[in-house]
Amino acid sequence: MIVGLKCRNCGKRYPEEPVSICEDCFGPLEVEYDYEKIKESLSIEKIEKGPNTLWRYKDLLPVKSKVVDLKAGFTPLHKADNLAEELGLKELYIKNDSVNPTFSFKDRVVSVAVSKALEFGFDTVGCASTGNLANSVAAHAAKAKLKCYIFIPADLNLGKIIQTLVYGPNLIGVKGNYDEVNRLCTEIAGYYDWGFVNINLRPYYAEGSKTLGYEVAEQLGWTTPDRIVVPVASGSLLTKIWKGFNELVEVDIIDEVKTRVTAAQAQGCSPVVTAFLTNSEVKPVRPNTIEKSLAIGNPADGYYAVKVLKESMGTAGAASDEEIIDGIKLLAKTEGIFTETAGGVVVGTLKKLVENGEIDKDERVVIYITGNGLKTQDVLADYLPSLIKINPDLNEFNELLKKKTTVKEVAI
Repeated sequence: MIVGLKCRNCGKRYPEEPVSICEDCFGPLEVEYDYEKIKESLSIEKIEKGPNTLWRYKDLLPVKSKVVDLKAGFTPLHKADNLAEELGLKELYIKNDSVNPTFSFKDRVVSVAVSKALEFGFDTVGCASTGNLANSVAAHAAKAKLKCYIFIPADLNLGKIIQTLVYGPNLIGVKGNYDEVNRLCTEIAGYYDWGFVNINLRPYYAEGSKTLGYEVAEQLGWTTPDRIVVPVASGSLLTKIWKGFNELVEVDIIDEVKTRVTAAQAQGCSPVVTAFLTNSEVKPVRPNTIEKSLAIGNPADGYYAVKVLKESMGTAGAASDEEIIDGIKLLAKTEGIFTETAGGVVVGTLKKLVENGEIDKDERVVIYITGNGLKTQDVLADYLPSLIKINPDLNEFNELLKKKTTVKEVAI
């Protein structure tokens, strides 16, 4: 039910093509739908009879033909009673997208983007990535039998590099930060006839994130929470979850949206949070944080993310490197979920905002955990206890218990 593309700034319309920037005002393009036609065929019953993947919402996604499907989406929504008790919250849920096929939410956006690349006839796909997107594009390209070129900062976490390489893409490490990698990819996308998922295919790619809004509403009984806490890199995820909630109203699936949106970033790269808290424009920064996956100093959707925070009467917060580590450990110890550093940002920010009284303890809160901790194990090495080693001897173990040894926090 796609109509075409529309500029988010000036409103100029474009046909359904692999373009992402308005030629008049240089604003970003977004997919436009015919919601009246969608309403004629879409219902709660139809959605609930669909596959247990993001494609149960195909009527609200911009793909017409066969999809490239690794079975991403419809991930668990955990009622996090232990973490809620620790933080003093009445009702807390975790949307755990770390269990997707390549262990991050990026499988949602890439499934849509690579499906669209096939529709447009591309034989090569690529991306600029801080890690999770690289993993997902490589996997989906393999599934679709497409050639693949992926560009990452050369100092990326080793776990994410290995996970990308196993799918067999052309992986190029660029000596620079993400923003410099992205500029290079923009030039390459203009020079070669390739489908870069987060550049010329970006309007379609971004739509996959809406499904994180649809799913939470469905899993809460077709209603939206009082508060969501979302990790912010480019800002696209936050804006699309908000769009997803509101589209459900547009097509008469739910009645209203009363959700307050909260943005979470690392202190060492927090242009969106800073802009919101100081009521100023989003200004580029140079990232300086252990959190690599959110380290986008010049966020493409930063302006729109701030706009959503204001529109929803939400707020924003940033976590220090120490708070990120503490957030990872707290989530693991309370709920048994091992998250990457982006999840540490979310939990650390949530804890801080609850303690400061910026999030009411009676709110029904949903936090988004977008990636798996196995991807960023290296950042934890200096913050975990060492392995206790003993001989295979019962007496030795008994002596160990008697001593009640205090284990220092050193690297394994």
